[in-house]
Amino acid sequence: MKVSKNLIARIWQEADLKPHQLERYLASNDPQFEEKAAAIIGLYLHPPQNAVVFCVDETSAIQALDRLDRRLPLSPGRAEKHGFEYYRHGTLSLYAALNPQTGEVLGRTAQRHTSQEFVAFLEEVVATQPAEREVHVILDNFSTHKTDLVKAFLHQHPNVALHFTPTYSSWLNQVESWFSKLQRDVIDRGIFTSVADLKRKILRYIRLYQKSAKPFHWKYSDVRKRIPACSDSSGTAH
Repeated sequence: MKVSKNLIARIWQEADLKPHQLERYLASNDPQFEEKAAAIIGLYLHPPQNAVVFCVDETSAIQALDRLDRRLPLSPGRAEKHGFEYYRHGTLSLYAALNPQTGEVLGRTAQRHTSQEFVAFLEEVVATQPAEREVHVILDNFSTHKTDLVKAFLHQHPNVALHFTPTYSSWLNQVESWFSKLQRDVIDRGIFTSVADLKRKILRYIRLYQKSAKPFHWKYSDVRKRIPACSDSSGTAH
């Protein structure tokens, strides 16, 4: 069209167009999405009396990266800079349970990501509660959450109930928000001299987090897409 690239750039900027950027999305194909989502949101808004709710998940292969060059922080006219070279000491898995009513987090690290480790963590979570208290656990559909070991654990603990998020909808599990915070606060900018150092810093972060833990409060920004079964007048946690 015989116009300069600067003109095109200015037009894009004025119209807030960014054709070079890409956003991904994944819609749930679960035929019971509304029913499952309503049940989980109901646990957040109105947990059963004399019961406790935990949001449980794990993140695997957290890398213990020992960066060779120090990070240069954000400053006027300069973006934050990270060194390119690093030494990878190994990886670690982290299991976490978030109490959505208090915001408190229980954590356990593990070298492996197996059903045995998952059940061991569930045992620790349940042990924090009185023996007869109902324990409701929200978690995703990962295969290690549905093994024979998990079924045996549920048989031994009839007061524990598992609530699975709909397919491709693990974002309904509030502990995902906490994992995102951990990633930003500790992992992204962290320098770890060993796997043991990574473990120590993660567990220290959890201990410090407990001192000022607060529950997450969700807001539903587009009421046209609100699930009818989940709507209420409180304006919270949709």
